[in-house]
Amino acid sequence: MPDISIVVPLFNEEESLPELVDWIEKVCSEHGYTHEVIMVDDGSTDDSWHVVKQLSDQYPAVKGIKFQRNYGKSAALNEGFKAAKGNVVITMDADLQDSPDEIPELYRMITADGFDLVSGWKKKRYDNTFTKNLPSKLYNSVNRRISGIKLHDMNCGLKAYRRNVIKSIEIYGEMHRFIPVLAKAAGFRKIGEKVVVHRARKYGMSKFGWERFINGFLDLLSVQFISRFGKKPMHFFGLLGTLTFMLGFIAIFALIVQRIIDGADFGLTNKIGFYLAMTAMIMGTQFFLAGFLGELISRSAADRNHYLIEETLGC
Repeated sequence: MPDISIVVPLFNEEESLPELVDWIEKVCSEHGYTHEVIMVDDGSTDDSWHVVKQLSDQYPAVKGIKFQRNYGKSAALNEGFKAAKGNVVITMDADLQDSPDEIPELYRMITADGFDLVSGWKKKRYDNTFTKNLPSKLYNSVNRRISGIKLHDMNCGLKAYRRNVIKSIEIYGEMHRFIPVLAKAAGFRKIGEKVVVHRARKYGMSKFGWERFINGFLDLLSVQFISRFGKKPMHFFGLLGTLTFMLGFIAIFALIVQRIIDGADFGLTNKIGFYLAMTAMIMGTQFFLAGFLGELISRSAADRNHYLIEETLGC
């Protein structure tokens, strides 16, 4: 079992991979770490996988997983976490914007300081101020308020984990942005932060656009709901359905009693109230059925993470 597993998701990063692996090997060698580097090719259309093969021949620590097509960063991290064997697992991007020189301190914070998870904070960024830096600050501010986790840069790709953390969580869709939230929901509450160096992109261009901020907010709501009600959807939908149904039922009962006492036909106002009450009862029934069906699905759902892997190296 190596000291460190370094998981590197990549998509069309052929130019940066040799330099990144050389740098990782240099740092680990200087500090005497036993390690493995798991490179997950997320369906690259350039020669990235060919470069990974060459690096695997050159460095025994380099392993690889190649997807049949592009599934996204969450899928790449999920498969990398499955393959990781190290006591400490460190993730970093393949574009050389994350520095391998941060590895020793991240490793120390997990092993010596006792953190379950340490997230990087790119305090000084070299991205465009208006298209990335300002939206990222707003995005992280919303994340902190909703999740209650006081991290300045939750989406930073440079993170370190205790091994049992990554073996206890499931990442799918675009949930890689909220791994600290998933870890907290799983019971790992010692989450730290480290200021890390952010380097300007040396090769290629960013693979992410504005849509990641919109999708990220929606994913955050999903994570919050799933972490609280994913295993017990009836607690949410059943309660909401019962309250809505009872509100409609009481309103209709009151209208019927009024009709009997007064002995007159419903006026326009009472008719509107009657139909609104009926609507509430129908909606309440639907919410209740949604919770019931959610319970059935959650108890019998197959594994959601299934990806076509074209080839592996050492995994």
